[in-house]
Amino acid sequence: MRLLVWLFRAFVFFTLFAFALNNQQGAVVRWFFGVEWHAPMVIVVLAAFAAGCAIGVFAMVPSWWRHRRTARRLAPPPPPAPAPAGPAPTVAPSDYGPEHPPREGL
Repeated sequence: MRLLVWLFRAFVFFTLFAFALNNQQGAVVRWFFGVEWHAPMVIVVLAAFAAGCAIGVFAMVPSWWRHRRTARRLAPPPPPAPAPAGPAPTVAPSDYGPEHPPREGL
């Protein structure tokens, strides 16, 4: 399964790399008031994609906050911790510090 995932990732990477190599010609983006931006086509497409992703995330933030607030309000309170049954067992301190558990596999 891992091999298939890595093959898929490699396919996506090489597809995007080929797209970038095929779109190196210059493009002009004309803004308002005569402002122009000159850049390779692949950069223009990447910037548009990134701006769309950012706008989508920012548009979802209020909904995420509302959902989180509702989930906190509706979540049941945590159960109380049980009281200890008796005195805590005592462990003799070692030369390496207080109460270090044994390490297996070393």
